Amino acid sequence: MFGNMKYKRTILACLSFLAVVLVSSSIYSLVFERNIETDSASKTKISPKVKTARVVANGDILIHDLLYMSAEQADGTYDFNPYFTYVKDWISEADLAIGDYEGTIASDYPLAGYPLFNAPSEIAQTIKDTGYDVVDLAHNHILDSGLDGAINTVETFENLGISTIGLYKENRAKENILIKKVNGIKIAILGYAYAYNGMEANLTTEEYEAHMSDLDEEKIKADIQKAEKESDVTIVMPQMGVEYQRQPTDEQVTLYHKMIDWGADVIFGGHPHVVEPSETIEKNGEQKFIIYSMGNFISNQRLETVDDIWTERGLLMDVTFEKKGQKTTIKTVKAHPTMVWATGTGVIGKDGFELYDYRTLVLEDFIEGGKYRDKLDDTMKEKVDTAYQEMNDLVALKWK
Repeated sequence: MFGNMKYKRTILACLSFLAVVLVSSSIYSLVFERNIETDSASKTKISPKVKTARVVANGDILIHDLLYMSAEQADGTYDFNPYFTYVKDWISEADLAIGDYEGTIASDYPLAGYPLFNAPSEIAQTIKDTGYDVVDLAHNHILDSGLDGAINTVETFENLGISTIGLYKENRAKENILIKKVNGIKIAILGYAYAYNGMEANLTTEEYEAHMSDLDEEKIKADIQKAEKESDVTIVMPQMGVEYQRQPTDEQVTLYHKMIDWGADVIFGGHPHVVEPSETIEKNGEQKFIIYSMGNFISNQRLETVDDIWTERGLLMDVTFEKKGQKTTIKTVKAHPTMVWATGTGVIGKDGFELYDYRTLVLEDFIEGGKYRDKLDDTMKEKVDTAYQEMNDLVALKWK
């Protein structure tokens, strides 16, 4: 009997001890979890998650007749992919890539280069394959194939999943501003052309107002202010300036500064077909950026064709935006000099001209120490090195 009572007391003691352990464990668990939640909330409050978006943009993709003649295949199709061999990685690895396509894609019109640009549709597929997300169509050649050709150009890119700016397909008053959400950052992109080579005379007033995006300051200001309300940052791509002039006009400087005042964060300028300098502007305690002209990215404008070596040169702009909480700023800006390398093939095409191999080079890959340096002969090495130095001197990029 006493043995049984002793056994029962032992059991009760064990059960009591177990209960204490379970209660203590529960209390500790609750306290620990609350501490984790409090600590987590505190950290979130102090160090919000940082989001970044890297955007690259380049100047004119200008398909002269010799470019599409040289791209023609035996079966009558066109292959432009080799032209972008050395830039594809740069474009495709960006979070958002913007190209400036100057010309039209309209199958109802004959293929043509200057003065009425109309390229084979395969160029759009190459632009897609290279990794571009957006193309700027705000330029003076967008009406070269008429309004229907301009709209067909928009649709050709859209059918490949590429967004466009600078021409409104339906009605400017009703269409939304292009805003791309990239890694949680909303980026508005706007484009404006200075003129349309007189081709706008073929449009009615109603058609012009509905479709075109020109340098009307009142409309630009309204667009930028709207973009600033709907997005985190705003990129503007205006086409303006004097062709082949390596310095911006007073009108460029004045208008681009106004765009910054109205709320733009970055200005990627175009039209002169040569590179123009950059400018960093302090606005409300933040840095904003202007490149007055990005030059040509690929074209047949070379020293041998227009007597200006600067038309062979361009820029791949490289901007990283950073968002902390509700505030988005420009984190870094880089300007990568580029150059078109055109070599004769010795083959005479059906139109009677020698065909060429064209390649756009990002010069960092071809200067001393670059991964493609061994692709160049001594003449090209000297040409690349000179271009790289001269372009960096002209752009004079200063970013803290």
